[in-house]
Amino acid sequence: MRLLLSAALALAAAPARASLFSGEMLDKVADVMAIVVLVVVPVVAVVVFWLVHILPEKLAHKRHHPQRDAIQTLCLLSLVFGGLLWPLAWLWTFTRPVAYRVAYGTDKHEDYYDEIAERQRAGTLLREDAFRLREELEAMEARGALPPRLRALKDELARLRVADAEARAPAARPEKAA
Repeated sequence: MRLLLSAALALAAAPARASLFSGEMLDKVADVMAIVVLVVVPVVAVVVFWLVHILPEKLAHKRHHPQRDAIQTLCLLSLVFGGLLWPLAWLWTFTRPVAYRVAYGTDKHEDYYDEIAERQRAGTLLREDAFRLREELEAMEARGALPPRLRALKDELARLRVADAEARAPAARPEKAA
């Protein structure tokens, strides 16, 4: 009896379908999927690969790494060599070269000082940051000659310090009664 019931149920079952679509619609869906797999997926993969490979360069720029241009070159070479050099660029981004600071007196890229100068001219640089920057530029000058634009920035910061001292001086002196 059981065997007969099982056979009847097996014969009464509907045929299985492998897809929601059939006929012409199935062909159209397959064509669209093939185009997506052959065109869109490789383009997206290349863009993601490129975005990951320029990440060390972007981080070096954000951190004002002094050797940012060399890191950028290594990232481009890594794209050519299939990503083999990318770990080196990543490590280089998060290290500060000791010999660079000894040789040049700073561990920041030149553009850092340009950005600070723009902030100072716009009046958005904090006074303490301006004084600290001036001291750093003086230390760099003591080790060797400053480039002209950094010397001009140092002089501008010195004038700011003098102006700040003059502004505080009258407030600190008591006025004499006549």
